[in-house]
Amino acid sequence: MIADITIGQFMPGKSFIHKLDPRMKIIVMTALIIFVFLAKNMFSMGLMLGFVLVAMLLTRISPVMYFKGLKAIWFLIVFTSVLNMLYLRGDTVLFQWSFFTVTKEGLWQSAFIAMRLVLIIIISSMLTYTTSPTDLTAAIERLLKPLNVVKVPVHELAMMMTIALRFIPTLLEETEKIMNAQKARGADLESGGMMKRAKALIPILIPLFISSFRRAFELATAMDCRCYTGGEGRTRLNVLRYRFRDIFAFVLVAAACGGIIYLNTLAPALVH
Repeated sequence: MIADITIGQFMPGKSFIHKLDPRMKIIVMTALIIFVFLAKNMFSMGLMLGFVLVAMLLTRISPVMYFKGLKAIWFLIVFTSVLNMLYLRGDTVLFQWSFFTVTKEGLWQSAFIAMRLVLIIIISSMLTYTTSPTDLTAAIERLLKPLNVVKVPVHELAMMMTIALRFIPTLLEETEKIMNAQKARGADLESGGMMKRAKALIPILIPLFISSFRRAFELATAMDCRCYTGGEGRTRLNVLRYRFRDIFAFVLVAAACGGIIYLNTLAPALVH
């Protein structure tokens, strides 16, 4: 299960999505996540699904990697969908037993919830897969630069966010190693009730915390040795610049978002 969590990983490539300015990637993918929630019918959700699938193909990353990351949250997707299916009331009853009622409206709502969760994970993964931690830090810092006016430490915030995201795969790998080491010593991590499993996690969490603090001290020492003092007066080797492909991507996403708004209003007429 831990090996299936792929969020935070960067996969180098030369695709159209890889070459986009990281600031533009953050802007357009944030817009896509917002419009995933604004899609309110099968037509607008279908448009969003098709657009995200095309973007996945443009990254030239195997779709298996995207769906591999969904394995870690499949329980959340199923659980949320079932709750919406059972407890959302509607006019068309399909099945009823005791106080559980399944309606046509509940089925549609559960499908929408599941699709939204899947699309959000895919879009978020697309950003981290195609953007290096360095570029992500620079992009976040540039986008939040206006907050410097109110004395917000934008550079430090961007650095902390990126380091946290960067070390997710490292901590997951460390957790898997500790679990395998404990199993080799005869630890039982999978059987028993909830309390027994919780107690079995203690031999995993303690070494993980120690390892995390050790890595944090090593990183701090390395930054001190390189004379890192924050963002003030800092220059960059590669200056971010918008190019034609960034404007083209923005226009495409804007057109898709406009299409979703249009289909949201047109859908009642299409249904009838």
